[in-house]
Parts: sequence; structure tokens; C-alpha cells
Amino acid sequence: MTVMSRPALRVDAQGERLRLLHVHAHPDDESSRGAATTAKYVAEGADVVVATCTGGERGSILNPAMDRPDILANIANVRRQEMDRAREILGIQQLWLGFVDSGLPEGDDQQLPDGCFASMDIAVAAAPLVKIIRSFRPHVMTTYNENDGGYGHPDHVMSHKVGVAAFEAAADPDAYPDLGPAWQPLKLYYSCIFHRERTVALDRAMVARGLESPYTERLRNWPENPQRAARITTRVSCAEYYEVRDRALLAHATQIDPDGPWFAVPLAVHKSAWPTEEWELVRSSVETSIPEEDLFAGIAEPAASRVPA
Repeated sequence: MTVMSRPALRVDAQGERLRLLHVHAHPDDESSRGAATTAKYVAEGADVVVATCTGGERGSILNPAMDRPDILANIANVRRQEMDRAREILGIQQLWLGFVDSGLPEGDDQQLPDGCFASMDIAVAAAPLVKIIRSFRPHVMTTYNENDGGYGHPDHVMSHKVGVAAFEAAADPDAYPDLGPAWQPLKLYYSCIFHRERTVALDRAMVARGLESPYTERLRNWPENPQRAARITTRVSCAEYYEVRDRALLAHATQIDPDGPWFAVPLAVHKSAWPTEEWELVRSSVETSIPEEDLFAGIAEPAASRVPA
């Protein structure tokens, strides 16, 4: 009889299960930014919570098959249902912060809609996230960098501001005293999933196989940026979870066209050419060594053995 093995349950020095909190702007971001990393840690027994700042109510319908009047009229509920399917696929807990999508301003009118997430006072917007941090007590927390990799969506920029503010405030017993006992997450990361080095590798892998690359034109107008590349501190090997990532992405049917650019690179090519997801460690109260291969480096106890499935 063949005995299959699975990773031993990963725990901290006190024997508690590892806990990871991702802060995302909209439903679908949890599936497009670091979902394979998430799936890997879930498989290893970590508890993972996604805090979604908005309902994605102003997101465009990017899948032609879903661009219908009935979907548009009920977009808020549809996107919640999509998020629920993605949650089940990833094996996570998911909590809504309850703010309203700001939309992506276009043209000359860059004014934010009244009452939207990006227009909120940061101290007010951070409160529900502080409550989640103090209740869930994550070892590690992730959000976006200050520019969100050049994307610049106001909700992503605001998610960065709120994420950092809540990370700091949750540890301060004098801040938000009615939201539970203070808790200090041990590490804070920014996601770096989309970057030039990865895109070049995927482009070259496609060309080498005689396939049409979806990135050739984009790379012509994407200059090298050594300073930005140097911000990457952590590469998590997670190619075996790319299938889970893709299923979670497809659950967001209003946002993801199965025949669109998300899936232009075949899965086997992606696994071979770029088997990692990248992160930037920006705060740590534990000792670790850069470069890292694990968001829980310095926190997780070494796995002593493999256990039978």
C-alpha cells in the first residue's frame, strides 16, 4: 500500500496554528494577488482570513458573457456571491469591512463619489480592520504598497493606508480601546505579484515554445526599474497551487474572462517559467534573514516530521 504524505501542521513557538490576514480592496483581489501563496498556507494548516474593504459595486464587467442588464442591475449581490465561491475554493475565512467601492476615475473628472471608501477618514476606515486584527490575532498581515505597483486605483491606495494604520493601531492599547485587547502582528508584507522580472520570464517562455506571448508589446513600454525590483524580499514557491488560484479567479465571473489575458499563458508554462509569488517585507518584530522563502520565516517552528495522510 502506498502511503501518501502531507506537510506536518505548521505552528508557532507556542504551538498555535499560524494565522495570516490579507487586506484587499475588492472581491477578486484575493484571487488575483497571492492566491497560490494563500492556498499553500491553507494546505499546510494555517488559518487565513481575507478582509475585503469594499463590495466592488463600481467594478466594470470584464467578461463579455456576463455583460448583461440583469447582472449589472444586481452587481453588488453578484459580486458577493462570486466572493463566496472563491472563499470556498481557497479554503479561507472572509470578512467585509463594509465600505463602498470608489470606482476608477477616468477622463478629466477625477472627483471621488461621495461616501466612497477612498474618501473616508483613515482613522474611521481603519476601525473595523483593527477589530478584525484584535479578534483574529494574525501572526502575519499583508496589504498593498503605497503605489500598488503602479495600478493606482484609489481603493488600492486607500487599502494600503488603512492596512498600515490598522497594523500600527491594533498594537496600541490606547487606540480604539473599545475594539478588544491590543494585538501586534509580527510581520507586515506588501504584495509584489505583478512585476517586470516575472513578466519577462513568462514572455521568454512563451516565445521559446513558439507561442504568442501576451506580454511582448507591454514589455516594450515597461522600462527596467532596479529600485523597484530590489524591494522584493520574499519568494514563496507555490506553483502546485496555481490550479487553485485559477479556479478562484474563475469564480469571479464578472471580472475574469476565461478566454482573456489572465489565462493566455498555459498553466504548465507558468509553473515552469515562474513558480513563485513575490512579497516585500516592510515590518518585522522577529528575526529573519533576507531573502526569505516563507512569510512565516522567524515565526513558524520547523516541521519535525512528515505525517501520514
